[in-house]
Amino acid sequence: MNVKTTRDPADALESDGLVRIGARPVGRRQTVVKSLWVGIWLLYLGAPVSDLVGGGHSVGARALGALGLAGFVAWYLVLVFRTGRPFDARRVLTSLGVMAGLATLLVLSLGREWLVLFVYVSIASGAALPSRYSRWTVPGTSALLALLVPVVPGGADYLAGLLVPALLGGFAMAGVRKLIATTVELRQARATVAELAANEERLRLARDLHDLLGHSLSLITLKSELAGRMLPDHPDRAAQQISDIEQVCRQALVDVREAVSGYRRPTLPGELAGARTALTAAGIAADLPLDPELPELPEEAESALAWALREAVTNVVRHSSARRCTVELVSRNTLDGPELELVVRDDGSAGGAVQAGNGLTGLTERLAAVGGRLSAAGTAKGFTLRARVPLEAPSPDA
Repeated sequence: MNVKTTRDPADALESDGLVRIGARPVGRRQTVVKSLWVGIWLLYLGAPVSDLVGGGHSVGARALGALGLAGFVAWYLVLVFRTGRPFDARRVLTSLGVMAGLATLLVLSLGREWLVLFVYVSIASGAALPSRYSRWTVPGTSALLALLVPVVPGGADYLAGLLVPALLGGFAMAGVRKLIATTVELRQARATVAELAANEERLRLARDLHDLLGHSLSLITLKSELAGRMLPDHPDRAAQQISDIEQVCRQALVDVREAVSGYRRPTLPGELAGARTALTAAGIAADLPLDPELPELPEEAESALAWALREAVTNVVRHSSARRCTVELVSRNTLDGPELELVVRDDGSAGGAVQAGNGLTGLTERLAAVGGRLSAAGTAKGFTLRARVPLEAPSPDA
């Protein structure tokens, strides 16, 4: 019995070194990255710090202000680096309420420079709360900011500069949180599709092996029983049954080899998909036909052309230092008959001279076996490989 476990979104991003908003970082690298990202935005607390230093407050007010600011920042960092899993609405909402209350107390006690704390409350609510909550907490925090502006002397001068960042920052963090959640879901869906495809391939292999060997093994079993019963009295007839068993075994072996060859034979659509993945992973812009309309090709010719595409893309990824790779499939009418031409072109530093290594030599032999041909040329602008195969199987005389 197969037991399928559900992967946490934070674990899905952990393999890529990413940190989910509102989730605890895992490992030293994620902790450093998230600390740097959060620490950058703490620079906007320069106004409250400057007010503490040169705002003309008494020693007691400065001490209480410094203590309140330290408590606000600590609560903010705990909320951003929160470890609650799964989401605990009551805990996060309580934390946001404490931060908003502390910000209100500091603003009323020390002045307008402390209104910037509400921007942090808004951003924290967008980062730590799902959209069904942040759609209310972000406007609520901004409304509280707007209500305090007329109460604080000179606060009207700060309204436009703080209200817009509070609204945009809060909703922006909510959007980033939603985007990350969607990305995690897409990755999980892609992994599920790949798993289903692998299961389907295993089922197909099982069905093919059953169809290939089921009848042959049943026949072998039956003839073996007959040969065993005939051997004492009719050795000549038993020998005939054993000869039949040998023929059935040989035919079953041929069928299995053909089936395995069919599984191993590359196809052009499959190689095009693999080429796109390999080029993208290498940081090379891939210009490939998405859904090419391929003409009818003999299996051997398609296999040779697919091998040529695989070898060409491998060379581009490993040796070319290219930034773009273009793949074209073109049908041409020649004097020798209709052909399908594969062109792989890159803008790497290949140079003018081309040395035929084992890869190009092997491709030349594969293409020649199906009546095709290969040409490769390097220029100052890159490298171009052309492989051609006939659209019709060559005659035995040819």
